[in-house]
Amino acid sequence: MALPFAASVDFAIDKDAGKPCRNLQTDFRCGIHAQLREKGFPGCTVFDCMGAGQKISQVTFGGQDWRQTPDAARQMFDVFPIMRQLHELLWYLTEALTLPPARPIHRDLRRALDETERLTRSSPEKLAELDMVGVRHGVNGLLVQTSDLVRATVPGRKKNHRGADLVGARLTGANLRGANLRGAYLIAADLKNADLRTADLIGADLRNADLSGADLTGSFFLTQSQLNSARGDSTTRLSADLTRPGHW
Repeated sequence: MALPFAASVDFAIDKDAGKPCRNLQTDFRCGIHAQLREKGFPGCTVFDCMGAGQKISQVTFGGQDWRQTPDAARQMFDVFPIMRQLHELLWYLTEALTLPPARPIHRDLRRALDETERLTRSSPEKLAELDMVGVRHGVNGLLVQTSDLVRATVPGRKKNHRGADLVGARLTGANLRGANLRGAYLIAADLKNADLRTADLIGADLRNADLSGADLTGSFFLTQSQLNSARGDSTTRLSADLTRPGHW
């Protein structure tokens, strides 16, 4: 409802922000959920609001229904992108606190987690006024420190592909252990049998990347939605907290 779609390989139709998707049912469920990929909506299968939608509807607006309270609908939709960013930061901070090498900064990470959680419980008006650039900047500094500490446990020289354009790159069998792949564009990259252990994959675009046989055990800041956007097979090795996508 809140987000716009543009007709593409990810979405079969155009949809304006604030307009219901044609597949949205009266019970708020998706009418084609089991056939999204077949119906031309693979983008929906990889999207994850990380709980921001639930927080907006159940906490920020106290369980109000945008259909029954249309006056509140616009405000709900306006603050949703802000809440999604906050919940994304919560997800990364929570994972950072599970990484033993980051123990020297766990206190700072915990403080940032508590503060970010506090912000998610702000009123709609306060959320709309948040300086998200400043909030993200502060948290990102801690996440970069976390990455440096974790990747330092990997011996030898590590690859730095932060923000790199690796669209369609041939990286079969590449040694990317402990690599910095933050924000890297790996769309349709060939990563078959690549070693991605202990690699930082925060924000990496893995759409249609081939991870067949790749080893991602110990890779961090990798979300399920990133994994769902890629291709892989039964030989792809994953950390225990990630689920092998059903379409692989």
